[in-house]
Amino acid sequence: MAGQDIEKLVKIIAKLPSLGTRSARRIVLHLIKKKESALLPLIEAMQGVADNIKTCDICGNFDTSSPCAICESAKRDKAIVCVVQDVADLWAMERSGFYHGQYHVLGGVLSALNGVAPEDLNIDSLFNRVSDGEIKEVILALPATIDGKITSHYLVSRLKDTVIKTTTLAQGIPVGAELDYMDEGTLQLALNSRKEI
Repeated sequence: MAGQDIEKLVKIIAKLPSLGTRSARRIVLHLIKKKESALLPLIEAMQGVADNIKTCDICGNFDTSSPCAICESAKRDKAIVCVVQDVADLWAMERSGFYHGQYHVLGGVLSALNGVAPEDLNIDSLFNRVSDGEIKEVILALPATIDGKITSHYLVSRLKDTVIKTTTLAQGIPVGAELDYMDEGTLQLALNSRKEI
């Protein structure tokens, strides 16, 4: 049986997404066995994040400074803002390497079922950014769920009286996928979003 401190670490790691107690035990055992090369650098990195992490006052991203590196970058197109549900979505867009505009993190989506109203999200600051006049296009990159669509419709309705171009990401069949594995909703979206070639 492991000591109290080790069990505490296992319980903490088991609470992380996609991990259970069994995976947490393997991770903790690996960290202990590789104390110098894995455990101590991890502790140092986690302490650095805990001491220095900030939420960007402009977009809602996590960084060690506010405004974040993306908002501060002169290489980013300040006329385009991509609205995402969460920082994880922002990071996914950044990994693609294809988007070079700004971001705005809502911190969730509207949900009557879960009691999430517009004032619970980072929506007012988006409209403050739009009213400054520098933004020419808002890309809605929200989930293709009912709550995501409701949030998109809400934002579009609030933006309709502005001169801002509002777009959404295309949805449909992913690259490399086979039709046989697609669900009906994805196929319907793909058909409805078809374009001439």
